[in-house]
Amino acid sequence: MKRILIAGAGSYLGTAFERYIGQWPEAYNVETLSLRGDAWRKTDFSRFDVIYQVAGIAHQKETAENAKSYYEVNCDLAVAVAEQAKAAGVGQFVYLSSMSVYGMDTGVITRETPPAPTSHYGKSKLLAEERLRHLADDSFRIAILRPPMVYGKDCPGNFQTVIKLVKRLPIFPRVCNRRSMIYVENLCAFVKLVIDRELDGYFFPQNAEYAETTQIARLAAKSLGKRVWFSFLAGAAVLLLRPCSSKLRKAFGSLTYQDMEDFDFVYCAVGFEDSIRRSV
Repeated sequence: MKRILIAGAGSYLGTAFERYIGQWPEAYNVETLSLRGDAWRKTDFSRFDVIYQVAGIAHQKETAENAKSYYEVNCDLAVAVAEQAKAAGVGQFVYLSSMSVYGMDTGVITRETPPAPTSHYGKSKLLAEERLRHLADDSFRIAILRPPMVYGKDCPGNFQTVIKLVKRLPIFPRVCNRRSMIYVENLCAFVKLVIDRELDGYFFPQNAEYAETTQIARLAAKSLGKRVWFSFLAGAAVLLLRPCSSKLRKAFGSLTYQDMEDFDFVYCAVGFEDSIRRSV
């Protein structure tokens, strides 16, 4: 039986993984740990085979006042947990990083694309990756995941913005774009495989197919039973304004992983259309 500790109790992704892995109670013993305050330091990590680090700060407006907290939580705290885990003899540490380490709103990311984060979120994640890699050795495997936008029912972030627009507006921009995304259950399946196979290194999980924002809106409207007119004129306005707006680039720009995967397992059990239906 694998003994897994989810570091980040109550987080969206931590809760999702706990629920997902609960389908196999005979194979996995899962506990969650809050990293708020210093009480977590008293936890006996030697009881666990794997730490899945999901605690972090995200989906907040970055300001000069909160900049420091990104590095304290996303980097310093993650490294402190990893150091304690290694000292206790834990065999694997899975760190949830982000596509944001590349600092791109649009474009194509390959294995040759160098990280160049522009936000405190992306910078803090990349700094944590670098410090964590120094802890890795043959007895302490570190897996770093850089997923694109994760979505699912009641998820935080940009996906819900699109769903809210569909609910509120009778017209939606018709724009052709492609985005790498991953449904939360597919991400959970990926993490399970990383743990099962005791993998280390960098990973870039994504859905089996790219997403299009207009397609997301169309499928969401269908699931909601709402009539929405998809307008080329509104789409043209978006294309005109997109270069000047990071929000529009994130919502309607193209940003994809390409030729990143070199493993032999399948983890996207939920197809794109079904995932949108489940997420609305």
